[in-house]
Amino acid sequence: AWNQAIKDSYNSQSDALKSRFFNLDPTTLPNPITARVQWFADPAEPTFCLDETWGQKLSDWDIRGRHNLHNEYCEYTIQYAMDSNGRRRPKRVHFSTELREYWVTIAKHDPNKLKEMATKVLGFEPSFQDLYGTADPNSLSEDMREVRFSTLVAGHGNDPNLPSNVPAQPTSPLNREHMLFMTHPINGLDDLLYIVMFGAHPYTNIVNGQRFPASKEQIFRQFGVEHLACRHADPAAAIGAHAAAYGGRALAFADPLGMYIRTFNGSDILYQGNPVPADWVRFRRGSGTGLYQRLEIGAPDSEDVFLDDLAIVTGSSVSAIIGGYQIARKIEVGPLVLASEETNVADDEYRVLTASDNLIACASVEVCSRTIQPLKVAYENEHGPSPLARPRII
Repeated sequence: AWNQAIKDSYNSQSDALKSRFFNLDPTTLPNPITARVQWFADPAEPTFCLDETWGQKLSDWDIRGRHNLHNEYCEYTIQYAMDSNGRRRPKRVHFSTELREYWVTIAKHDPNKLKEMATKVLGFEPSFQDLYGTADPNSLSEDMREVRFSTLVAGHGNDPNLPSNVPAQPTSPLNREHMLFMTHPINGLDDLLYIVMFGAHPYTNIVNGQRFPASKEQIFRQFGVEHLACRHADPAAAIGAHAAAYGGRALAFADPLGMYIRTFNGSDILYQGNPVPADWVRFRRGSGTGLYQRLEIGAPDSEDVFLDDLAIVTGSSVSAIIGGYQIARKIEVGPLVLASEETNVADDEYRVLTASDNLIACASVEVCSRTIQPLKVAYENEHGPSPLARPRII
C-alpha cells in the first residue's frame, strides 16, 4: 500500500517535471552511489524574514511554532514536567522526520498495526477512539478511516482527495502535545517528490556562447518559485538533484523512501560541562546511523534534570538550551537518494534558462507578510514588549 501511495504521488506530478534524470525505481540505476542531499532542520523562513533571535522565539512557540514554521521536513515538540520546587519546566524535546502519508496509509489499511506503531512511539497505548474517533475502526470503510485519522491525528496534508472539512492540523492532543509524526502540509510526500524532480534537469545558462550550469537563483526565478529558495530543504534538494542531472546522472530515492535524520552529534549536548549520558540522546524509528527518523533529547523521568539544565556546543561557544530550535540547527535531515553513473547529456536535453541570477531577496517574499509578521505580532501581544530572551552563553 505504501509503494502504491508513492506511485500515485509520482503520477500526480506534472509531466514537465519528469525526465530520464529521475526514476521512481532505484533498481534501474546502473552502479549507483549515494548522493548528498541533506540540510539543516531549523526553520529558515522566520530567520530570513526577521532575524535569528525571532527565528528561535517563534519556532519554539509551542504548537503555533510547529504548525506555522516547522517546514524543513523535521518537526519537534517539547515535553514539560514539574520539578522538585513545583515549577513547570521543559523536560525533553522530541524530533520527527516521519512522513504523514506513511502513517495515513497504515491508518487506512491496518488499524491494529497503527495502534502498535503509535504505542511504540508514544510510550503508552492510545485508544482507537483517540486515533479514529470510534472504538471499532474496522467497521469503517478505508476511506472513512483515512478521513477520521486525518481529522484527529494527521491533518489534511494538502491532499485534494480529502473532504474540505478536514483541518490542516490535527485536532486530537495525540499529535499536538506529543510528537507522533510530521503534520505540516509542506512536509509531505508530494512536496518531496516535486522538489527533487524539479531539480533533476540539466538546467544551463549560455554566456558568450559557452554553456554553464544554471545558478540557484536562475532555477527558482525562471519558474516563478523564488520563495522556495528561501528555505533550507528546497534549495538543497533541488540543487543537489540539478548537479547530478548536469553530470548526466539519474536519481532515485532509495528503498524504503523516507525522510531521515542524516547527522547529529550527541556529544554536543552537555550537562555540567560534560557530554550527557548516552541514554539522554536517543535515536529511534530507523535502522542505523543516518537512517533514524526520530530523536529524543533529555534526561529520563528518574533524573531530576531538565532540558534547561543542559547546554549545547555551537562552534567555539556553549549556550544553555532554551528550546528545540538550537538543537534543530545542529541536525541535518534528508532523504536517502541514489545517483547513477555519469552519462553523456545530449545537446537537446539541456534546458536553457534566461532568468537573472541576482540574489533573491528572501526578506521580501510573501511568506514574511502572510505568516511570519502576523505570528510575530501575536507573540508580542501574548508576551508583551519585553526584550527577547537569548540563549545564555556559558
